[in-house]
Amino acid sequence: MSAGQTIIIKRPKIVKGGGHHGGAWKVAYADFVTAMMAFFLLMWLLNATSEEQRKGLADYFSPSIPIAAVSGGGAGALDGEEVTRAPALSTASPTEGINDNLAGMPDDAMVAAMQAALIGEETELSDHISVRMSPEGLVIELTDRDSRPLFASGRADPSPILMKLTAAVAQALEEVSNTIKIDGHTDSRRYGNGLQGYSNWELSSDRANAARRMITQAGLPETRITEVSGRAATMPFVDDPLDARNRRISITLLRSGG
Repeated sequence: MSAGQTIIIKRPKIVKGGGHHGGAWKVAYADFVTAMMAFFLLMWLLNATSEEQRKGLADYFSPSIPIAAVSGGGAGALDGEEVTRAPALSTASPTEGINDNLAGMPDDAMVAAMQAALIGEETELSDHISVRMSPEGLVIELTDRDSRPLFASGRADPSPILMKLTAAVAQALEEVSNTIKIDGHTDSRRYGNGLQGYSNWELSSDRANAARRMITQAGLPETRITEVSGRAATMPFVDDPLDARNRRISITLLRSGG
């Protein structure tokens, strides 16, 4: 090494400690942030909704909604009050919660509750009752069967099974203030009893009026009924135009203002 030449000494860098620890902490932190976001969102929702809305949401996911035939007997099946939670089977009437404006329960829960109230312990009625929601309101279909018709063939004389059905309807609706309408329907067979000018239109109208009389005689105030119509075969219940179920009485519990 010559005189005046610079000497460079390289020393290795020694790192003390544990070194790089990986990214596990990032995952844990992300989980924590997500949980906090969910918590604050829940708190915001609880603050933004009413007690009735919260009960309605809870009831939507509740398994306590009645879906089987249970007794609908006794007064107060439809109490007309705004109750948004469907009752447990063992403690209350199955239709508690169907209120005057049909807005207190999810549609499927309301349909199930009404079906249960109408059938009650009368299992023979189940083949003749169908309940559904429509834009107008809750529709109760009382359908015919070949083995047990609702009316005498080609006439508006009610059978014993229809008397039971209309009595069940009157009892289920007696304490709700909604108005109702009644429609009579036939199948597509041409009316052929020889009466001049008498057709399925007249027959369906006469049957609708017969149902109206039975419902009011069973206790439903006549002022609740706003419309009675005959539809003939224009609104079939099933696709087969000759199916017995197309011969029916439709009772619509109208929404408020409907």
